[in-house]
Amino acid sequence: MLNRMEIWEHLTPEQKEQARGLYQRWQQLPPDRRQAVRNSLQQLRAMPPEARQRAIESDDYKKRFTPEERNMLDGASKLPLAPPEPSEQAPEE
Repeated sequence: MLNRMEIWEHLTPEQKEQARGLYQRWQQLPPDRRQAVRNSLQQLRAMPPEARQRAIESDDYKKRFTPEERNMLDGASKLPLAPPEPSEQAPEE
């Protein structure tokens, strides 16, 4: 948790706004889709940036995710955020 707070403090105001917007959009998804997006985001964050982009643009992701979900994954994977801990629900402010 401390690592996430430290990372959050170092984000630019624009990055914080982008993170908040992505989180709001994520909350609008049905629970099963939120979980699918969360799981994929954790996997994407473990990849190098080039591999993330290839994964998001892959046929597999196009079959598994809507264009909106892929857009959310793309935006979130580019933010320098630590992977969410299971007990956390939202970015700290």
